[in-house]
Amino acid sequence: MQMPDLYSYVDQFSGIRVLCVGDIMLDNFVYGKTNRLSPEAPVPVLLEQQRRSMLGGVGNVVANLSALGCKTAIAGIVGEDEEGQVVRACLHEYAADDTALFSLEGYQTAVKTRFVAGRQHLLRVDKEERLNAPETLLGQIFASVEAVLSQTDIVLISDYGKGLIDERLTPEVIKLCNREEVPVIVDPKRTDYTIYAGATLVKPNRKEFEGVTGRHFDPSAPDFIEVATQAGREVCEKYHVGNLLVTLSEYGMLYIPGDATKKPALIPTEAKEVFDVSGAGDTSLATLGAALAVGAPMKHAIKIANAAAGIVVGKLGTACVSGAELKQKLTNKEQKSVLTADEAVQLIAKLRQKGYTIGFTNGCFDILHPGHLASFKRARALCDVLFVGLNSDASVQRLKGPTRPINKQDDRAAMLTALRSVDYVVIFDEDSALPLLEKLRPDVIAKEGYPLDKWRGGRFVQSYGGQAVVLPRMDGFSTTTIIEKINK
Repeated sequence: MQMPDLYSYVDQFSGIRVLCVGDIMLDNFVYGKTNRLSPEAPVPVLLEQQRRSMLGGVGNVVANLSALGCKTAIAGIVGEDEEGQVVRACLHEYAADDTALFSLEGYQTAVKTRFVAGRQHLLRVDKEERLNAPETLLGQIFASVEAVLSQTDIVLISDYGKGLIDERLTPEVIKLCNREEVPVIVDPKRTDYTIYAGATLVKPNRKEFEGVTGRHFDPSAPDFIEVATQAGREVCEKYHVGNLLVTLSEYGMLYIPGDATKKPALIPTEAKEVFDVSGAGDTSLATLGAALAVGAPMKHAIKIANAAAGIVVGKLGTACVSGAELKQKLTNKEQKSVLTADEAVQLIAKLRQKGYTIGFTNGCFDILHPGHLASFKRARALCDVLFVGLNSDASVQRLKGPTRPINKQDDRAAMLTALRSVDYVVIFDEDSALPLLEKLRPDVIAKEGYPLDKWRGGRFVQSYGGQAVVLPRMDGFSTTTIIEKINK
């Protein structure tokens, strides 16, 4: 059976409604630069340039769902303070239904303030207190949840350990969801999952998983999947939860179905560069919930959530992923990265139906250097999807001589696809990329060092209305020069 297009699920997100229950907080960021130490103490002086306030905790789940196009509602508690008012204002910007968000007199809305220089976090200051909500207020929250559940496709519970998700409220909410046949996913904080009984899925990180199992796990170990799955199924049986999804940072995600007849799955991470992990768990929770709500099978939903997390860790601060970003990520990564010419033709036709601009560049790329990287970055900025034509080993040898290439074509292709700027590689045997261009017919071709009167490929792309861009050459870098230096 043919696998459905993962990005097609994203198109359905606008038709669902998600209820988010949990601890809400306000995330403040103070951005600036630092170039000296304080004369008063050995600490850096941050010259403030910008301040931002955004939703944190379960509020960040709402923000991510909104960015994906979902309709949202939130249930929780804030204080009757200035920070609580800012939280409500942010929720209104996302058009979130906050009728189940109540204010508690005398309670301090949780606030996290981060000080950031460039991309480096310097300090985080927290202002919060443990929530001890009165029974009457919890009863109002439960009644509000019950009132909106008939219009809800999935419920997401974010437990940040601040006091709302406790033995009084959480089991009753989950029982209500089960009765109404609404799936419920929990992002846990505690190591005792008793209050999560009946949840469709619980999503701990590695540290939380080790806490609930009482064991240490090494994701790089050859028997990790087997050992972790056994421990995870014991958790599912003990606490009566349906499934576990363990997030493993750079190792990806491990799906552990409670049903022993179903196979576990380890999904590798999608992140190529990690700038900031703030809120990445909220992003994966939101995207996983949205995908399940539109009917994606569990493993497909996890792949979509993993792709979203891979995007958000490349951003600074508590960030969100838009539906357009996620669709592009999924479109690019559903296929293998090294294609034949015929496979590339088929994929380009599919991408064009989605409105993407196709870019192309080519070369031997025997030893990657900063000049190559600069060219790829510039070429990628001109299009939505960049294809790189790569000379085969036989082609390089004919062009460069019997001692080349230094690196074999499969190794060169692997290095290229590892770059953020490169989406796909197509290996060709001809001495010129022109036959490949005649098949692919990209919208944009970009290459350094070739004026148009000597660039057949560029003139060909222009002949059917495409764009040919001559990229500037970065002086001082060439594969030939590098090889000459090595041989001295």
